[in-house]
Amino acid sequence: MQQSNQRTMKTSTLIRRFLPYFSRHKKTILFDLLCASLTTVCELVLPLIVRNITDLATTDIAALTVEFALTMGGVYLLLRVVDAAANYYMQSVGHIMGSKLETDMRRDLFHHLQEHSFGFYSNTKVGQLMARITSDLFEVTEFAHHCPEEFLIAGVKIIVSFVVLCGMNIPMTLLMFAVLPFMLYFAGKFNRRMRRVFKERNAQVGEINSQVEDSLLGIRVVKSFANEGIEEEKFAQGNAQFLNLKAESYRVMAAFGTSTRIFDGLMYIIIVVAGSLFIKSGDLTAAEFTAYLLYANVLLNAIRRIVEFTEQFQRGMTGIERFCEVMDSVPEIKDAPDAVELKDVRGAVTFDDVSFHYADDAAQVLSHLSLEVKPGQSIALVGPSGSGKTTLCNLIPRFYDVSGGRILIDGQDVRSLTQASLRRAVGVVQQDVYLFSGTVAENILYGKPDATREEVEEAARLAGAHEFISALPDGYDTYVGERGVRLSGGQKQRISIARVFLKNPPILILDEATSALDNESEHLVQQSLEKLAQGRTVFTIAHRLTTIQGADTIWVLTDKGVEEMGDHHTLLKKGGIYAGLYAMYTKEV
Repeated sequence: MQQSNQRTMKTSTLIRRFLPYFSRHKKTILFDLLCASLTTVCELVLPLIVRNITDLATTDIAALTVEFALTMGGVYLLLRVVDAAANYYMQSVGHIMGSKLETDMRRDLFHHLQEHSFGFYSNTKVGQLMARITSDLFEVTEFAHHCPEEFLIAGVKIIVSFVVLCGMNIPMTLLMFAVLPFMLYFAGKFNRRMRRVFKERNAQVGEINSQVEDSLLGIRVVKSFANEGIEEEKFAQGNAQFLNLKAESYRVMAAFGTSTRIFDGLMYIIIVVAGSLFIKSGDLTAAEFTAYLLYANVLLNAIRRIVEFTEQFQRGMTGIERFCEVMDSVPEIKDAPDAVELKDVRGAVTFDDVSFHYADDAAQVLSHLSLEVKPGQSIALVGPSGSGKTTLCNLIPRFYDVSGGRILIDGQDVRSLTQASLRRAVGVVQQDVYLFSGTVAENILYGKPDATREEVEEAARLAGAHEFISALPDGYDTYVGERGVRLSGGQKQRISIARVFLKNPPILILDEATSALDNESEHLVQQSLEKLAQGRTVFTIAHRLTTIQGADTIWVLTDKGVEEMGDHHTLLKKGGIYAGLYAMYTKEV
């Protein structure tokens, strides 16, 4: 996705990508275009009415009766009523249709983002994604509604004006329309510049979003170091860059508008000068000259609307382009075409010659590991930071895919299973607990969305959380705040454990689940984890070695792989790496 930002897609390509969204609203669009045609007809008829009245006034004044004037007035009144009704439809239903298109695109974009793996989010700023899913798609609403209307209206006005005026005087009409190719040439030139500037401007909006998100989520760190000034300076730099890009876009638009006004004036000069000469030679009547001026006004109004719409068009194209860039990013991890559901899980896990390195780094994190875990076995992983403990566990639910070898659950390669069934079978309790903005009950329900309140409360009891939850102001309906800021670390951790109890997975991964807690909270959470681990295959990553003494097997990982394996007492007697780590830990304690 990063590379795609460096190229600009062709307008025709973007429109083809956008057309399927239009096709879902065919009837609305067709009727909207019919209404646009009706409003155009109403506008084009007026010069003909004025021409007829002027012609009678200059050639046969007796024929200009009250009855004729009222008939013309009645016809035009009827046309204005039709125009008003058509315009109401365009402004209401047409805009709603544009909003529906935006909604459809936002839904598809969000769905696509949900399909991406951890690797994608490791390399992509969330603020950029937020800009693409919100502000970029806002631009699409007006574009989707007005684009077909404006081009149809302009096309009809140009064609009808050309045909009608050719019927009056072909040389005069050709002179008048000779200006249009030059206008179109400069329009295309400025359009390309506008697209580039709008794309850079929208990208800068994403950068501002990222910077704001980063600063506000880390507000406690900012304040603890009294670095508000540094954050404000960083924001000011991004904000100033956005101003510069916006100023450049306005300069391009101003140059575009100025060039159009010059051609407007040139067209009127041609009509005035050439019209005067043709009237003098008898090739053009006064009534026809008046019609030329009126049609020139209609034509130039259409061109002005296109000019004004050009900005909206380019913003819409930029929004669609940035939408397509994300949609074109291919998820690294996908279900195989013949993927099957993982059912009746016993919990046997096999690492068969497993190797792994990150996509953007050739260095091996894991190399040719072959390990066997029996159902219900408790495995603890210890070792220095960077030895691959968390990475190894992340490969089990396919948060990442192995670079070599395979991982089997109950004899089935995890890549042959559907991701949904695989991840339903694996529960994860992490050090950094994430609670969603909502109530306590809603956060526990995340483990099993269709669970009853009784099941939620039972899961909380098993996690040792029911007592403190009941003491909250609204019990299970207490709002936890964004990321659970209203709760302590121990409380958040027990809620996350309750969530996994409710999920009831046969395989459990505990990733330093107590390392960030105080001693009292750690003791309470450890009791909850011991209950949770009963009857499951458990992988525990821990730096606090006293919490894993009861593990069936301890794997000691280093940059060379699994160097030691055995239970706590066996490894202590061996006097190797584990014994050294344990001695160091107990000394620190």
